[in-house]
Amino acid sequence: MDVLSQVLASMRSGRPRFLRTECPLPWGRFYSPASGAGFHLILRGSGYLIPPSGDPIALGAGDVVLLPHGRGHGMAGNPDTPLDGVEFPSDDEFPLHQRIGPGGTAGSPSSTVMLSGVYPIDGTRCHPVVNDLPEIIHLPAHLGQHPALRAAVDQISGELQHPGIGSTGVLSALLDALLLYILRAWYQEHGTGAGWGPALDDPAISAALCSIHNNPERQWTVEDLGAEAGLSRAAFARRFTALVGQPPLSYLTWSRMGAAAQILRDSDEPLGIVAQKVGYTSEFAFSNAFKRMHGAAPGAYRRGLRSRQPH
Repeated sequence: MDVLSQVLASMRSGRPRFLRTECPLPWGRFYSPASGAGFHLILRGSGYLIPPSGDPIALGAGDVVLLPHGRGHGMAGNPDTPLDGVEFPSDDEFPLHQRIGPGGTAGSPSSTVMLSGVYPIDGTRCHPVVNDLPEIIHLPAHLGQHPALRAAVDQISGELQHPGIGSTGVLSALLDALLLYILRAWYQEHGTGAGWGPALDDPAISAALCSIHNNPERQWTVEDLGAEAGLSRAAFARRFTALVGQPPLSYLTWSRMGAAAQILRDSDEPLGIVAQKVGYTSEFAFSNAFKRMHGAAPGAYRRGLRSRQPH
């Protein structure tokens, strides 16, 4: 599995929550901060995204907006329209039709139709591939740009217009694909210089990252990772550090601790087994490394997670 797919799978804490709305003028909505990445897809009409600071962003049909850090924001037909608060449905509710606004007629050509939602993300496992993204990613519907993204948008729009058996599952899968296409498009457009765009796009560094994520239990050395990348030890270490922002073994430890946190959350496996799965032969050494990273020993971390779960 490639690095981006692995990273997103490790951070996700649930399937996308979404809400389709038809908005006759005048309309304005305020979306509270979310525990995850917010998104909007303009299916018909136009509108404005009202950021917490800065100028409103004009949106047209086919435009995609991602708010990677879940910041609160507004969406409106006009920038000066008052904003009403919005509550997203619960995890097991996915209403495909909702009409808002005091005026207009449902189905009117003047109405804006959009799909809005949240990709739930566990903030304790947020990877730099997301942390390093800007507050707002706006991908306008330019003809000929990012054809895979545009095809996903068209498929989502078609499923919403003509829902059938299994539509909720289909939409969830399409929205998962949409997130990957958004991030791919962003990194393709911003893949120069330092940072995760160039790191993911660099075949040598990407190969090493995949090896780390696929095999955290292996006793990796810088030389071993350089061999995976097809580079000498010194050349690999320089390139990895320049692109990823930390030395290879520092990232290895960080990645292992993230994998350990996921295992502790999702399973009841003994701590010794968890330690082995992330490359530690000593449970004591694993516990010390985990506590440095997460501020709590593995057992206490797991108990804390359990205590916060609903009964």
